[in-house]
Amino acid sequence: MDTTGGGSALDSVIESARRLGVELDEHEATAWMAAIEVETAGGDVVVDVNTGIYGHRVTMLDFSGADLDRFRRIGEIVGFPDRLPEVRTALAISGSAAQSKVQAFPGDCDYFERIHITAPTREAACAILSREIREKALATKLGPTYRLWEVKFGTWAFDAVRDGQPVSKGWPISWSPEEVEAGKFGAVRDGVPFELTWDDAAAEPGWCKVDWIVADPARRALANASNVLDATWEAPNGKIVALDGHLDPYFQEVYLEADSLPVFTKIVQELSADSVDDYVEQLEHEVWKYTVKDPNFGKVARRLYNIFRLSGRYAEAAYLRELFDEPTTILYQVAALVRTIDDAGKPGSEFDTEMVLHQADELIMAAVAALDGPEEAEMVAALTAVRKSLAEGGTSASRAAEVTLVKDDALRTTNAYFERRLRAVPGISAYLDEVVAKAG
Repeated sequence: MDTTGGGSALDSVIESARRLGVELDEHEATAWMAAIEVETAGGDVVVDVNTGIYGHRVTMLDFSGADLDRFRRIGEIVGFPDRLPEVRTALAISGSAAQSKVQAFPGDCDYFERIHITAPTREAACAILSREIREKALATKLGPTYRLWEVKFGTWAFDAVRDGQPVSKGWPISWSPEEVEAGKFGAVRDGVPFELTWDDAAAEPGWCKVDWIVADPARRALANASNVLDATWEAPNGKIVALDGHLDPYFQEVYLEADSLPVFTKIVQELSADSVDDYVEQLEHEVWKYTVKDPNFGKVARRLYNIFRLSGRYAEAAYLRELFDEPTTILYQVAALVRTIDDAGKPGSEFDTEMVLHQADELIMAAVAALDGPEEAEMVAALTAVRKSLAEGGTSASRAAEVTLVKDDALRTTNAYFERRLRAVPGISAYLDEVVAKAG
């Protein structure tokens, strides 16, 4: 591993932070670096006996248990049950939600779940997974504190056109709640209309994900909640196979129940000895993507943080921890939640109108806190128009322009914020250049 997190590297990072007005406390950074070095020297997985949660040592160091009850409550909606002896599961929070000491303003409530299926054949395992996802989607289609948004299940086996838009072979298949219920939808292949069924999709499940809008009445808040599924099949001979062809590592997850530790252990022991290197390589590809192909330096910063803390570049990781805590980063939450409150305000929603309006008020205050001058005025005006439409029962189409403006402006501001601050640190800027050159 690259252990460039020594004193000289930290001094350089602190100087860059000072130039940008980023408050990086040298003593706190040094203490965190020392703690992460101690944790890295231990075993990979640690269990908190007081709460029953577990995960990779470095991720556990970043997690705060303050919101654990909330994550478990939402987990009752998004999580899949065990169905012994066929199905065993392990539910975790992931991404920025699992880094609650670092990400002061996470945009979404992200979950990750290992679904381990014991079956005589791969075909039978895929059929069981198909059943479990559809039953979960239909059971959580609409309720007082949740609303199903979208399901990704299956892989396009050919190029086609759907709703007037091209889809490519190998892409995940997206399903609306109504399409999941119907078990089919229409598309066009080579100019010929056809129906694709849920059973058709089951042959190659691919990358599976379920999205909801969820409400937290105690907080009077809404959130996007997603559950990415890593499905594995255990054959009669004991061999374990990932149904999407890729066994996911566990470096960004905090698992919510210690009872799932046995199935977690069984699955992750199948990971190769090079799993950290493979994971870093995967993240580097995403860094290239969000630096060159589809610029989003907020996503770049999140991936760099995981790369640096796993590869020993602790000084740069300590700097990134501070960036995520700056007021401007709350605009990530604004960009994510404006679409949520827009969707929650649609006719037929079970969500309390006052909660939706309260969330709109919170977004307006967040914009005021994070912006100044014309940028603040423009975003506040757009958010106020969204709120007015929600209060008056307006349609989603009537506020589409304002919702798009808020999302685009929020992402543009956070993109500029992160790009400038990443490029201001020589070591990080050089690393970005290396990743881009290597991919090119």
